[in-house]
Amino acid sequence: MRWLRSEAVGLYQRLRTGYIHRLYTSQAAQPILLRPYQEQCLSICEDALKSGSSRIGVSLPTGAGKTTVFISLLSRIHAPPTAPSATKSLIIVNSIELARQTAEQAARLFPSWTVEIEQGVKHKASGQADVTVATYQTLLQAERIVKFDVQNLKAIIVDEAHHAAAPSYRQILSHFHPDIKNPDPDFTLPSRSIPIVGFSATFSRHDGLALGSVFERIVYHRDFLNMIKEQWLCDVRFTTVQAKINFSDVTVNSRTGDFNPTSLAQVINTDTINHLVVQTWLDRAAAERKSTLIFCVNIAHTEALTQVFRGFGIDARYLYSKTPAAERKALVAAFKAGQYPVLLNCAILTEGADIPNVDCVIVARPTRSRNVFAQMIGRGMRLSPATGKKDCRIIDFVDSLSRVSGVVSTPTLFGLDPNEIAVDDESLESLEERSSEAIGRSDSRDDIPEPTSVTYTDYEDPFSFVQDSSGTPPHVAQLSTHAWVGCGNEIYVLDCLGRGFVRIDQVEADEESETHYSASFTPAALDKGTAKGLKISPFFRSRHVLTAKKLDEAIRGCDTYVKTKVIRGNLALGLLRSARWRKTPATEQQIKFVGKRWSKRSDDSDKKLENLTKGEAANIITRLKHGAQSRHQKQRKAALAVVKSEAKEAARRDRETVRVGPLST
Repeated sequence: MRWLRSEAVGLYQRLRTGYIHRLYTSQAAQPILLRPYQEQCLSICEDALKSGSSRIGVSLPTGAGKTTVFISLLSRIHAPPTAPSATKSLIIVNSIELARQTAEQAARLFPSWTVEIEQGVKHKASGQADVTVATYQTLLQAERIVKFDVQNLKAIIVDEAHHAAAPSYRQILSHFHPDIKNPDPDFTLPSRSIPIVGFSATFSRHDGLALGSVFERIVYHRDFLNMIKEQWLCDVRFTTVQAKINFSDVTVNSRTGDFNPTSLAQVINTDTINHLVVQTWLDRAAAERKSTLIFCVNIAHTEALTQVFRGFGIDARYLYSKTPAAERKALVAAFKAGQYPVLLNCAILTEGADIPNVDCVIVARPTRSRNVFAQMIGRGMRLSPATGKKDCRIIDFVDSLSRVSGVVSTPTLFGLDPNEIAVDDESLESLEERSSEAIGRSDSRDDIPEPTSVTYTDYEDPFSFVQDSSGTPPHVAQLSTHAWVGCGNEIYVLDCLGRGFVRIDQVEADEESETHYSASFTPAALDKGTAKGLKISPFFRSRHVLTAKKLDEAIRGCDTYVKTKVIRGNLALGLLRSARWRKTPATEQQIKFVGKRWSKRSDDSDKKLENLTKGEAANIITRLKHGAQSRHQKQRKAALAVVKSEAKEAARRDRETVRVGPLST
């Protein structure tokens, strides 16, 4: 009895300190049967580590067995000759659910290992186990991370490694590798480098944080579409639903590039859309699908959509970030057991959820991130022959009111246009075939390289030259022989040789009239020098000349007006584009006026001023006086903003493309 009491006290003390070795059966471990790509991945990782790389990444899709791969990798990594005591391993995860799953998997694959969990108050590891699975939140505490001595560690695994570029992860990993910067300038660098291997289904970040700050290179990558074709993941049936969703007013997070949930919920969490989701499930999934997982925008959307399901008599349940851990565990266990058909969630089951029986995924949370979309639909791609699962139906909703740039859906995943392609009960093979057909019909513009710079040829630029010295836009030159000057925004001006000017403006349509052209004549009152001295306008008030539906009518009508009312006889020859005076050198006053505005535009402006003709100078001065410069600057600024926005979007999409090779820092 005393012996039993002593053992009980010892066990209790070990429980109090959290230092408990798991008790495993004494039976020998079953040999691990790895899939060919898993074995290939392990070989590549081993070769990379042997070659001197100590911070490597592996990209494996959901359902590819990455936990099995990295646990197997740990079994193949041995203590280096320079640190014979380095036999321990640390696995860093981002949730208690992942910690439990990983610890259980490690114990199952290698029963001889001691496995501990470092997480929160309940799980305190000793730091001496063969493998410790720790959440990054716990390791941020100084007294918890200090347990893991670099002299005892042979390797560190980072699960969901696309998070590793975040400051919190870098703060932890800098304790184990001197090449990873710690935000504390007084931080003491570790005495040796521990190999760090990151695993993720989406080894990229759409928020721009550089994974190269942690990992040197990605050594292995498998795309989930290829995994499906090779039957390592289950077959998929795709269905998209055209919904009256307008994303044009939904704000985008400037850091992540994805929709802001609160803003997105305003257009998604509506009675119309929620009933459409439920009706779609009833039509496409209720009869043949046993376990449907639904991704929602935010908590309010999750709760509201759940209530709509329940209103139709469907046993739907939900979980979110504030669901207690025990309740969350029970909800997922019951869902795995098939006790209810629909589970809704908000940002909880996107990562790390191991629910093989899911045979239908509804993406009710539109996203601009290919990674997030792949994570959501990936929840249904695990093989599950034990539950009779043959394939998984993916249902997502595409906007039919406005195609906002970057929204990811089933069609865009295959390079198809959601507005032109209806997707209903499509297989991977059929979508790829349609994609190939679409490419075959294209004009191969995708083969044109992205421009490295942008050049604007813009006749609204007041300093541009059109048709020698005439300045007349080509389409107007076909309508008139006079030297009309285009000033941008459908404004055309004909200078009347010092007697004033005629101006044509396009008038936008309103409730009372259609789009039309209005012309006016502004006669000269005084010579410019006298008007300047008196500080008054050199022109009289403008007179309305005509209104016309079309530009050609306005041009010809104004030409007639000028020749009959303003400049008669042979003097009107000076209005022609071919007038001799237009070819003669510009006056000193003209050059001075133009040069003052042009001086900072280009290095060769002085040379151009020397060769300026009277006609060219007159055109430039006319444009400047009629606001072409400010309009041009505004339009140029808007054009540059578009180019910048498109470049930013292209860079964001490129960051989501995983490639084997070095990572940018």
